[in-house]
This record gives sequence, C-alpha cells and structure tokens, in this order.
Amino acid sequence: MGMPKALMRDESGEPWLTHATTLLHGAGCDRVVVVLGARAEEALPLVPTGIETVIAEKWRDGMAESLKCGLSVADGTAAVITLVDLPDLPASVVERVLGDPGSITGDTLRQATFVTRPGHPVVVGRNHWAPLVAQLSGDRGARAYLSGASVTEIECGDLFDGHDVDYRAEP
Repeated sequence: MGMPKALMRDESGEPWLTHATTLLHGAGCDRVVVVLGARAEEALPLVPTGIETVIAEKWRDGMAESLKCGLSVADGTAAVITLVDLPDLPASVVERVLGDPGSITGDTLRQATFVTRPGHPVVVGRNHWAPLVAQLSGDRGARAYLSGASVTEIECGDLFDGHDVDYRAEP
C-alpha cells in the first residue's frame, strides 16, 4: 500500500479505522480495541473517540505481534478479530459469525469463509487465547492454529467476497 493500512481512508475520506470500529460496535461487540503498529502516532487521531487503542511496539517482528498484543488486553468470553483492510466488510458478516450471543463460550472458535476460502472475522473463545498466542510468530497469523483446532467455518460468500485491500487503486 505504500503506507500503513491504519492510515487509509475510503473515497469519501472516512478512515478505514472508523469503518472497522463502527462495524464491530454495530454488530454487537461491547468493547472494541484497535491495535496500531507502524506510524501509530499518525493513526491515533483517526481512531474514533471512545475506542481503546494498544500499540504493538514490536510490529516490525510481523503480523503475529498485532494479534498477540490485542489478545493480551482482551477480556470477556471471546474476542472478535478482524482486519482494517476490509473496508467493504458488511456488519451482516460479523453478525452471522457471532450468531446468537448466548451460543458463545470460552471454547468457541468460528471463522468466516467466502466460498470456502477462510477469512475474517474470526471469533476466538477465551480458552483458545493462550494456546493461539503460543503458536504465533513472525508474519504468520492464526491460520495454522485454526485449522488444527477444528474451527467452525461460517460461510458468508453470499454476503461479501472476503477480499482484503492490499493495493491502492490506480487513478
């Protein structure tokens, strides 16, 4: 992208961070925490008022550091994990993956899939946090853990294509 994705804005000028945090609140998440890394001081003003932030000081070590950092401040029964580079992700996907709030336990492990391709969001119950963090390193995320821990896949391809934005659109 040529810059940290936390600094990106959509065509109307809305920060992707605003979209992601509003999306999670709207889908039923009581607490939303944004993990920032590269150029965090520039991204902080883009985080909506009332949203918690945590800085992944070791962000240069890879994407695993962001996930470790976020889970280190998580509380409650489960965490919903998504990415800032999904600016078109609709709330309906988050709502489907969450399902009935009463069905979420410390053992919950759910992942959105898009025509069987794994994606985000992911719901990780508290009982999975420590073993997941123990497997994280470098630029590897939770994929290996999820596949080995029998994640429940929730098909959402009818709601969204699941693609993240990795390149700036050419003018």
